[in-house]
Amino acid sequence: MENFVRSDSIVRRIWGKSDTVLLIFAGASAEFALNKAVDWLYFTGRLPADPLKRLFATVAYARQIVFAPHDGALRAIDGISAIHRGVEHQRGRRIPDWAYRDVLFMLIDYSVRAYELLEGKLDTAEREEVFQVFRRVGLRMQINGLPATHGQWVIMRKAGLREHLSNGAFTKDLYKQYRRHLGRFRFLILKQVQRALVPERVNRLLGLGHSPIAALLLGAYKLSRILRLDPLLKNAILPSEYKAQVKALDRDPGN
Repeated sequence: MENFVRSDSIVRRIWGKSDTVLLIFAGASAEFALNKAVDWLYFTGRLPADPLKRLFATVAYARQIVFAPHDGALRAIDGISAIHRGVEHQRGRRIPDWAYRDVLFMLIDYSVRAYELLEGKLDTAEREEVFQVFRRVGLRMQINGLPATHGQWVIMRKAGLREHLSNGAFTKDLYKQYRRHLGRFRFLILKQVQRALVPERVNRLLGLGHSPIAALLLGAYKLSRILRLDPLLKNAILPSEYKAQVKALDRDPGN
């Protein structure tokens, strides 16, 4: 049966490891908080009520698409579109096209950033492949104004970071919710990861700054992977209710 994403695709390697998926989660949680359309996520009340659950749900949908057979992936994408149409109907307004694009662009960008932070640089063809997979998702969702190539995406991504981010009341509230749901220790680790991962514009707006601690944590984690101690670290860091979900993220990219 044909898959939506080829079994040998770099996208499956990226999304088949809990390490990289968690980094994607960390980066998206920072940028979600800054996006000027974050009020749409506050409209239903689900994001501030349980931001971890909401972000894990987004990750789960993305992984379902990446690893599903072609028809199953299309059904998952259509399900996402239906959820958004329902929210638009409730609010009596359409979500802006740029907001849809921004979320898709986050998945592209943090897929690359997370993999490169942990594994190594992607080549031009691999970056193009990551872009094209998520572009197909966007086309199925009928998102307007999508770029055709990775090069065009780079230009639009930079423009979106300049124009669509703001540190406002929703940003501050969402970070309070992150801290409340994660606890002080896990929240500090999240911010260190974000320092090492997010674009400079996101870092500056959030006031994350730069610290050698982020690099030290990353180095320690890479060493723990070599020594096969990373499961112990993840169990110590993650909230107990999400440990099983994170463990399930690890899978053979070919399956």
